[in-house]
Amino acid sequence: MDGAFVKGEGTRFVVENPSDESVVAEVQGVSATQADAAIAAARRAFDDGGWSGLPMKERAVYMTRYGEALRKRTDVLRDCAVAEAGCPVSSMVMGAQVHAPLRMTDEIIDLFLRLPEHEENPLPMHERANAYFTVQSLKRWTPLGVVSAISAYNVPFYTAFWKVVPALMAGDTVILRPNPLTPISSMVFAEAADEAGLPKGVLNVIVEQGLEGGLAMTTDDRVDMVSFTGSCTVGAKVAEQTAPTLKRLVLELGGKSAQIYLPDAVGRAASAAFSVCTAHAGQGCVLGTRVFVPEENKAEVLDGMAKMLSGVKIGPASDPATQLGPVISAAQRDRCEHFTNAAVAAGGKVVCGGKRPEGLDKGYYWEPTVLDLPDNRNPAAQEEIFGPVIGVIGYRDLDHAVEMANDSKFGLSGWVHGADKVKSLEVGLKIRSGAVNVNGAVMSSYASGGGIKMSGIGRERGIEGLREFQMMTTLNIGG
Repeated sequence: MDGAFVKGEGTRFVVENPSDESVVAEVQGVSATQADAAIAAARRAFDDGGWSGLPMKERAVYMTRYGEALRKRTDVLRDCAVAEAGCPVSSMVMGAQVHAPLRMTDEIIDLFLRLPEHEENPLPMHERANAYFTVQSLKRWTPLGVVSAISAYNVPFYTAFWKVVPALMAGDTVILRPNPLTPISSMVFAEAADEAGLPKGVLNVIVEQGLEGGLAMTTDDRVDMVSFTGSCTVGAKVAEQTAPTLKRLVLELGGKSAQIYLPDAVGRAASAAFSVCTAHAGQGCVLGTRVFVPEENKAEVLDGMAKMLSGVKIGPASDPATQLGPVISAAQRDRCEHFTNAAVAAGGKVVCGGKRPEGLDKGYYWEPTVLDLPDNRNPAAQEEIFGPVIGVIGYRDLDHAVEMANDSKFGLSGWVHGADKVKSLEVGLKIRSGAVNVNGAVMSSYASGGGIKMSGIGRERGIEGLREFQMMTTLNIGG
């Protein structure tokens, strides 16, 4: 905080390893007074202009050093992803946990340097010049202010990264509060700021188990923006807390993404269960956890899914042979159990999985679970479970599939699979979602993502995501 490493004065708490329930670290959280001091430091650092007033090219020099300092800590970040987040060390998701964000710092710098700081408004000629005056009208992009960044537990470094780095490059100052289940990796942001020589107060990282600091970060009138990644329930609370001061909001929340398999691609559908369940134990907001297939092919798809999951290696995240690691906590494992039972109570069937695996007495494990769902109104089709649980629903025709895909309070991502590329695109264009993936997907600095409905507000990544951290002024200059 304010350019110095300080000891917490708040509640002491334990960070658990979800693979075996061992203690990864004991953390001394900040007090309410310290959280207030972090906000004050960010406000002073922004208002004095030492960072916000730098030309973009000069900030880029600092941020290039910052990116280099982050990359020096690759091993630490990988170890944190395994120990505190429970991501299997051999998982492809490790790319999102560590490697993708580390390469993205330079891409963010490059994108900002290519964005115009002034753009002309397209006024018609009669408004530009008349008998009384001439005028030029411009959009001017400048730093926004103090940003509260609140990140998620599933990919803690990545979700924090896409708040911290764009905000800093934009010229904002930041208070970062990581999720208390996975706070350790976020200290890397502070260490890199110290090594790169960022001015004091520009980046402040606070850790707490409780809510006092987070509440201050969403309500204090010295904060200009809140960027939050997490559940819809907490996201709605954040929106409520920011409302009295009308802060800018970016909320990246939950999802219940649909995967529609066209009849000509139904042979691929069996792989969906494996890819979803083994992607960090299904703890991904964009994962396609509702699978729609032709009704007449549903039985063969379910059988194929069960066969593909029958040999999945479940175990601790540190074991290179592990394909399916733990969920983050006992509460999250209980959520998997709750919705599995709710699915059956509403007419669904457990095709495979549906219980805690045998022989793993420690750790928060849940078997890869495939549910045969009778319809899209089933609780397991309507609520985000955030675990290795996937539901399969049959459709009469593609219009029926699209109707069910859109029948959701969420709208974060969607997937369409088909050999007929034209028909696949036609279906994809009908899905109401912040992102739609037709026979492919990207995780890129250059393509933004974000949700509609209960999946969130605003965008992250891409030009639209970078502009969220800037203030646009309409500048009219007459003569």
